[in-house]
Amino acid sequence: MTQSNVASSPYTAQGSLKGRTIIMSGGSRGIGLAIATRAARDGANIVFLAKTGEPHPKLEGTVFTAAEQLVAAGGQALPLVGDVRKDEDVAAAVTAAVERFGGIDVVINNASAIDLSRTDAVDMKRYDLMQDINVRGTFLLSKMALPALRESGHGHILTLSPPLNLDPKWAGMHLAYTMAKYGMSLTTLGLAEELKDDGVQVNSLWPCTLIDTAAIRNMPGGQQMVQAARGPEIMADAAHAILAGAGNYGTGNFHTDEEVLRAAGVRDFSPYSLGAPEDRLVPDIFL
Repeated sequence: MTQSNVASSPYTAQGSLKGRTIIMSGGSRGIGLAIATRAARDGANIVFLAKTGEPHPKLEGTVFTAAEQLVAAGGQALPLVGDVRKDEDVAAAVTAAVERFGGIDVVINNASAIDLSRTDAVDMKRYDLMQDINVRGTFLLSKMALPALRESGHGHILTLSPPLNLDPKWAGMHLAYTMAKYGMSLTTLGLAEELKDDGVQVNSLWPCTLIDTAAIRNMPGGQQMVQAARGPEIMADAAHAILAGAGNYGTGNFHTDEEVLRAAGVRDFSPYSLGAPEDRLVPDIFL
């Protein structure tokens, strides 16, 4: 897990995820683990589906170390080694979640691959990877969990994807990645409409600034970039506010972390930063 120096959160929760069951793609580190840890502090049940069963040479954390962290935080965890690109792995994870915890209340589509190469330079294997994990994986996990979500009473799908900003700038900068992330966002838009009478909310969440994660640190220049980032706790608090039902966040919306937390009463975001002044933080893409 990427460690940040965020000492204490300025967010005061107004709802709880105690007893709720969350199934998440990825989550063995970074933003996903931060979101899961925040939910675990309430006493939530978290089911991970991630590929990292063995330690990665460059990235800390496995599904098993993540599960230990969640239990230590006060939750229950079911770590599953699997691939969100494989139908059988996703189906098995959904079945295991229902059998272990009696249902599913929340799906978090966290797994995502990134390659910011321009079209000439992008490797088609990387293109396929982004389409398979980001778009197909989001669609598949959401699809498989729908029967359980409909029975939940407070079903919610939360996808970590950006607003559908059709400014040509973003497609022109990194077309392959933009297509993959916008595919995730189209899943939010479409499922929210499809499920509007089923009692299942569907939303997306995106950070306003760069977030300090191991994936960013391992990119060229990443160690310097994250000095002007915020810790993943800001996304964890924003996801908690949406999922715990503390405010009217609706369905079919593309929220930013700052927008959600302002609505929850946060006025000072500096505790989330890694030391850089607020006016020197690196804005995230797609905004």
